[in-house]
Amino acid sequence: MINFEYLENNLNDLRLQYLTASPFAHLIIDHFCNEEKLIKAYNSIPELSNKSRDYAFANNKFEKSNYKELGPELHELYDAFSSERFNKIISYITSKSIFVDPKNHGGGLHQGKKNSFLDMHLDFNYHPINKNWYRELNLLLYLNKDWKKEYKGGLKINDLRTGEEAELDVPFNRLIIQQCAPYTLHGYDLTNFPPGHFRTSIATYAYQIHKKQIEQPRTTDWFPKDNASFLKKQFAKNYNFLVKTKNKLFGSGTAKNQ
Repeated sequence: MINFEYLENNLNDLRLQYLTASPFAHLIIDHFCNEEKLIKAYNSIPELSNKSRDYAFANNKFEKSNYKELGPELHELYDAFSSERFNKIISYITSKSIFVDPKNHGGGLHQGKKNSFLDMHLDFNYHPINKNWYRELNLLLYLNKDWKKEYKGGLKINDLRTGEEAELDVPFNRLIIQQCAPYTLHGYDLTNFPPGHFRTSIATYAYQIHKKQIEQPRTTDWFPKDNASFLKKQFAKNYNFLVKTKNKLFGSGTAKNQ
């Protein structure tokens, strides 16, 4: 499914692109998968009805964690992402010893329907179960068939240290590897997809094992737009505390991989 030979034959170029990208480390890889297989995978995806865990700071966004159930091509992709071969590739590109979570906690198939958006945010940093796994990468594979800029929904990334920002296109069969750090904000603006078309992606996360936690564990830090309502800004300000409290009382949906 994954075009492994292309990746392995271009490791030095890919590493250089990743490490020198701005506003922070990221990498765009087009034709990431075998096109024919990925089209079959795309055609096996139904309209999703399970609302995303990001519902507080997202609109009309749906997800399926265990997307490998949807067909053989998606099962092959799921296995390829967590393979030792792929782990070696991303470790070389990032110059770190990292690996994809084989159970993909918090990740999965994401579908943004009409007027979907995702406010700028920082992701959780330590794995919900394996507390010494530090999240180093988001691996975002886009399945937006015949995507055009006017459909919107490009991945916006912003360096919280400098305020520098970029917006990355999200066409079909593009993988974006994005560094995760305390300053790597990301999200997307209100979409404008045609009826019957959705902003579709598969999210996978890669980790490094830490002997000692180097950051205070967090859930998600949410950064609403400047013109957001006062109530929304207050909710965002206290969101991390509220989620931690909810997890203590009722358990974490991410830990349950729901």
